[in-house]
Amino acid sequence: MKNIIKGVFLILLVSLLFVGCQKKGNDKLVFASDATWPPMEFVDEAGDIVGFDMDLIAAVAEEAGFEYEVKNTNWDGIFAGLANGAYDGIISSVTITEERQKAMNFTTPYINAGQILLLRVETTSVEKIEDMAGMKVGTQQGTTGDFVVEEISSIDRRAYDDIGLAVEDLLNGNVDGVVCDSPIAADYVMNNPAFKGKLKIVGEPFTEEFFGIAVQKNNEELLKTLNDALDKVIASGKRDELINKWLR
Repeated sequence: MKNIIKGVFLILLVSLLFVGCQKKGNDKLVFASDATWPPMEFVDEAGDIVGFDMDLIAAVAEEAGFEYEVKNTNWDGIFAGLANGAYDGIISSVTITEERQKAMNFTTPYINAGQILLLRVETTSVEKIEDMAGMKVGTQQGTTGDFVVEEISSIDRRAYDDIGLAVEDLLNGNVDGVVCDSPIAADYVMNNPAFKGKLKIVGEPFTEEFFGIAVQKNNEELLKTLNDALDKVIASGKRDELINKWLR
């Protein structure tokens, strides 16, 4: 009887070890991203999710040594999915806010996607927003950029219902500059064939809107793993290379 019990125990032990090894070998972290906001995250012609955030999470994963996959997820349900464990994290141009920090944790901020100045390439006398005194600057009404420009009394503010209309007027010479989110500006400059080579980004963002990778509030282990790797990616200059690739 003892031998039978011993044999059963060994079979169970081997089975548990096999299952454990199998789980470890196939264990991937899953990140959600709403791939509709180029150049941060979008679906290319081949159907792949690409962009700054995708390159960043690849660099973080390589540094930390984990396997992962990215799920294209609608923004409307992306935070609820994190809360109920549908995935391990979100990398989707998520702005770190006090309200969101009550429900989830964020990594070290990896980019400031604040407001930035967009000009025609032939404009050479402007290096920062303050240099636009006496000039016409387009904004999207009701946005952070609109509020910032409104506070600078020396600028002739022109507010539009849609930022695309402001950018078109910039190209046509009806305004001298446009203020908008830096990733949006980068998309016009680098990816839009109607504007590529005709517009440029000047200076650094002059407001603060930091993005971070979101994880569940209680997942301190993953947060530390991501932060340790992200800090190394930033310190190595790899993050800056991605900024130059996607946002400049």
